[in-house]
Amino acid sequence: MGALASYVRFAEWVNEKVGQVVGWLSLATVLICFVVVVIRYVLHTGYVWMQEMYVWTYGLSFMLGSGYAFLAGRHVSVDILSSHWTPKFKAKMEIFCSLVFLFPWLGIVGYYTWGYFLDSLWLNETSQQVGGMPGLYVLKGAIMGFVVLMSLQGLANCARAILVLNDAEHLAPKREIAGLGEMSTS
Repeated sequence: MGALASYVRFAEWVNEKVGQVVGWLSLATVLICFVVVVIRYVLHTGYVWMQEMYVWTYGLSFMLGSGYAFLAGRHVSVDILSSHWTPKFKAKMEIFCSLVFLFPWLGIVGYYTWGYFLDSLWLNETSQQVGGMPGLYVLKGAIMGFVVLMSLQGLANCARAILVLNDAEHLAPKREIAGLGEMSTS
């Protein structure tokens, strides 16, 4: 059980650190978008690479921030049902839903994205727009980052659920998310 608790600590630490970086990407998205609008409407000019950059930073923050959102409980869920469940039943449903829905879906996304990413990397793919961003494989690689970070967190949630089912939830760290305080573990 100690190994499961250690894994939970590791996976949640990774997703929290990535989430903190992604927070800055979100700010960069807003600032770049503001600059694009000012340049376009005040200076009557524009740069394709800059217009693409805020789309990229938004895409990166969405893809790479999903594991953090999952950790923080900010993903879509059916709380109207689960609010009445016991902690052990919630743990069983966490494992069931992860095995039936989350992991197969992540496996499919990862399977199809891997080749898509490798082709882009091999070709050193750039934007199709003249003057657009180079290195399109970075954006496509973020999809693989999404799969890895969501898988890490999904496994951590399952490990936490196993600890709950074995009356060993005290071994798992409390979920304290920066800026959000302590999160419910059940």
